[in-house]
Amino acid sequence: MTAGRAALRERGDDLYQSPPEAVHALLRAEQLPPVIWEPACGPGSIVRVLRDAGHTVVATDLVDYESADQDHARRDFLMEHRLPPGVEAILTNPPFKLASEFVARAIELCPTVIMLLRLAFLESQRRTAILDGGQLARVHVFKNRLPMMHRAGWAGNRVSNPTPFAWFVWDRNHHGPTELHRIEWEAAITKPQCRSPRDDI
Repeated sequence: MTAGRAALRERGDDLYQSPPEAVHALLRAEQLPPVIWEPACGPGSIVRVLRDAGHTVVATDLVDYESADQDHARRDFLMEHRLPPGVEAILTNPPFKLASEFVARAIELCPTVIMLLRLAFLESQRRTAILDGGQLARVHVFKNRLPMMHRAGWAGNRVSNPTPFAWFVWDRNHHGPTELHRIEWEAAITKPQCRSPRDDI
């Protein structure tokens, strides 16, 4: 079941952890600034990849996931009025039910905003201000469907992902039409285990 099909009351805190593969694909497509704010970090799926790539990440969330990758809990992003010191970009996979609100607040706060969103985010009339306001610079659409993002606590069948996703990039310095790019994620390569000579005895 996808975020769009689950009833709001079932989705609780709307935690759907982002596949690391999606973040690796973004890193190949975009030159990200050194300091990034992840305001819906959850247990830290996006945070870990960015930090491993050398970025400083301010990791906050409304919910306390008791994760070592979360810096601050009980911080409501929609109530924030300023950027943490040094932050040059906001990057997150926002809660599905609050995606539009997250984007609107982010582009008020920060010159660079990057969000992992359903491709259908482009369709809405009520999002005209944030989509047609001139700041949407690039949309990186995944050619191959991302690994399924099951909500936290989901105990049903594990199915393939039926929903197309894209990275949306807003930039205050952008002028002109939105650029469309096709990207793909790559499965992590598992290194073969080294065999000991004693394994053949």
